[in-house]
Amino acid sequence: MEEQAIVIALVGVLGIGSQWIAWRTGWPAIVLMLIAGFLAGPILNVIDPHHAFGELLEPMISIGVALILFEGGLSLDFRELRRTGSAVWRLVVFGIPVGWVTGSLACYYIAGLVWPVAILFAGILVVTGPTVVLPLLRQSSVAPRPAAILKWEAIVNDPFGAMCAVLAYEYFRASADGATLFDVVPALIFATLAAAVLGYAAAWVIAWSFPRGHVPEYLKAPVLLVTVVGLFVISNLIQQETGLVAVTLMGVALANMNVDSLRDIHPFKQNVAVILVAGIFILLSASLDYDTLRLLEWQFTLFLLAILFLVRPATVLISLAFSNIPWNERLFLAWIAPRGIVAVAISGLFALRLSDLGYDDGTILISLSFAVCVATIVAHGFTMAPVARWLNVTGSSTPGLLLVGATPWSIALAKELDELDVPVTLADTSWWRLSRARQQGLDTYHGEILAEATEHSLDLSQYQVMVAATENEAYNALVCNEFAPEIGRDAVYQLGEPSHHNDPRALPSSIRGRSLFESGVGMEEMHQRQSQGWEFRKTRLSEQFGLDRARDALPDDAEFVLVLRKGGNMRFFTHASRPTPGPGDVVVSYSPPEDPVTEKVQSKREKRAKVQAKNGQPAQASTMTDGEDQQGPEQSPGEEGQPA
Repeated sequence: MEEQAIVIALVGVLGIGSQWIAWRTGWPAIVLMLIAGFLAGPILNVIDPHHAFGELLEPMISIGVALILFEGGLSLDFRELRRTGSAVWRLVVFGIPVGWVTGSLACYYIAGLVWPVAILFAGILVVTGPTVVLPLLRQSSVAPRPAAILKWEAIVNDPFGAMCAVLAYEYFRASADGATLFDVVPALIFATLAAAVLGYAAAWVIAWSFPRGHVPEYLKAPVLLVTVVGLFVISNLIQQETGLVAVTLMGVALANMNVDSLRDIHPFKQNVAVILVAGIFILLSASLDYDTLRLLEWQFTLFLLAILFLVRPATVLISLAFSNIPWNERLFLAWIAPRGIVAVAISGLFALRLSDLGYDDGTILISLSFAVCVATIVAHGFTMAPVARWLNVTGSSTPGLLLVGATPWSIALAKELDELDVPVTLADTSWWRLSRARQQGLDTYHGEILAEATEHSLDLSQYQVMVAATENEAYNALVCNEFAPEIGRDAVYQLGEPSHHNDPRALPSSIRGRSLFESGVGMEEMHQRQSQGWEFRKTRLSEQFGLDRARDALPDDAEFVLVLRKGGNMRFFTHASRPTPGPGDVVVSYSPPEDPVTEKVQSKREKRAKVQAKNGQPAQASTMTDGEDQQGPEQSPGEEGQPA
């Protein structure tokens, strides 16, 4: 009991710790988890999953995979298929048979497996694991269409890959008694359809009961969790591995039934998926041993190369032939196909069954499937972003800003950031208010930002920061509270001073975004400042010209707005936090117009700075107005006044 508790704690620390390191460094999280599990397992012998959990290990991993597939199914909205065209159904209808046939040939002629084992293993390899693809897509900037195709293929193909393995196994088992393929296939199709019906029925019951109050709010997430586990177990009783079909279809059905009650559960199921992915990968990599790895021979290296460079490209290029998918996207899809938990788990399950049928090559499936998993994860995890850039299928290279509310102040801020090459989108429900932004060449979105349709017409992954700047403070707070789980609580901002804890008439700080400006100025005062001629200015800092000197060069009433770091990261000044910029960073400030006397003095300072620079003395920084740059002393006279 004590050993199991220690193993569970270590798995959690290693799994979540690996994902945190991946977030900080940008390395593939899956690769780090595999390394952590391998170090803790066969190398250091700190974790032994088989000894700790025994026979419970397999059902634990199976249920975890089922929950992950259900969570992935919940992210599949049919409206997203509009951007993928015919690619998804082509990869299912044509891709699975092509991948199965070419994979079988590679398993037999290159890996040297006997035909029954080769055919079964090739059926497993048609999957591209969502447990790997989805984390990689979150960390890489991939264009919306190829990203959607990879996501749909990974989730939809997983249960089909399991059913291919079941079909092959059932045929080889029954053929010993004289049964033919026509005796096996109808029963398997019937079992799969029965599982699909059960999955849809479970989704319909949830969609009917939740909005009508038949399940209390605090029980909705537990009821959903228990339903998925129960559905998976019951479907597997009908036919082994059909549970994956049932839970995936249940997730897809719920995602397209527009159940409002599920919106509040999304953060919970995402958190559960993150924990499960971390735990399963650590357990699987820690369960390897050197005896299993020694079974791998040199010819398996050629087999891995064939999977990467022959089987996958043939599958995608044949499936997408004569489609409207551009060639650069086809080549990208032909390269990205990491295998994950489902391939390893199903291989381990059938390895024992094939051994019972007398096929000795079945014992090699565990090590071979894990070798495929590691090879594809490492190869595709480290190359997804570079290949996407090389093939020009990347999304926005610089994370941008989403401004909600097309007011004169927000349009002026958007224009200033646009001049700094920061992607900015202005969202508003009024076509008329957006007209001024369109006239200035700014990117706009006409629609209700809180509408569910926005998720399918506006890619929120390209924004690192959101600012709600409408005239309605309560609406701004609602927008910030809605998008905080997706963008980040520390990356949603709004205008207005935060309320005091004892003020019963004000909005609580827990549902508001962070208040812009150190003074927490509101929209009414912002309108007054705009009418008085306030303007944005930008200053590039240097070693000699830091934030304090930049502040001294501004009028007394001016306030800093944000810091744009060299890597494109934005941090706003708020009532509660003050970013610390460094050399090379750009500081954007909001400043009142200077009076004629001040402008005259400033002009004299600029002339004096130029004379000093010509005489070899350190040049003094100057403050530029009307959107021009403020440069530090390191600037040469010829560069003075250049845009930041």
